[in-house]
Amino acid sequence: MRVAIFSSGTGTNFEAIADNKDLKKAGLVISCVITDNPLAKVIEKSKARGIETIVIDKSEYKTKKEYEETIYEYLKQLNVEYIILAGYMRIVGDTLLNKYPQRIINIHPAMLPSFPGAHGIRDAFDAKVKQTGVTVHFIDSGIDTGPIIDQVAVPILPTDTIEDLEERIHIQEHLLYPHVLNQLINKMRSNNL
Repeated sequence: MRVAIFSSGTGTNFEAIADNKDLKKAGLVISCVITDNPLAKVIEKSKARGIETIVIDKSEYKTKKEYEETIYEYLKQLNVEYIILAGYMRIVGDTLLNKYPQRIINIHPAMLPSFPGAHGIRDAFDAKVKQTGVTVHFIDSGIDTGPIIDQVAVPILPTDTIEDLEERIHIQEHLLYPHVLNQLINKMRSNNL
């Protein structure tokens, strides 16, 4: 399975996927990393692993359509089958959604449908709920509304600081995302038999 990983930041979920030996054995190929942030730490991390890294600055395009068409041209050249969002802080538009229907996957730091949006961890923490979690889902045109693939709960302890909760959420993200991708590869393989 050939994938592109989209990331805007530090790239910890990228690392969890790129360094997972089971995913490599199963046949996951990271064709490229695409970032919209020329200062993203994921750039160094992907280059250190010998993965093609493409910086596409949205501010250089008049419209989202032009921006996504440029991305799609790269993906097409690299025969990318799936897009994996790993801390990509842009809403994916119709151009990519139509080219990759049910083949764009996102990870969200909350138990969707609760706490969608950019601040899932903080929103759950501020709401003083007893648990939150991590969700991996296909994306659609809404914000964190696509079909859920898998979830894992993470308790919010009475003694937690926001940093404690973030750390436990990230640990679960780094376990769940590779697990889901491995299942997807195995499902694809069994469907092709």
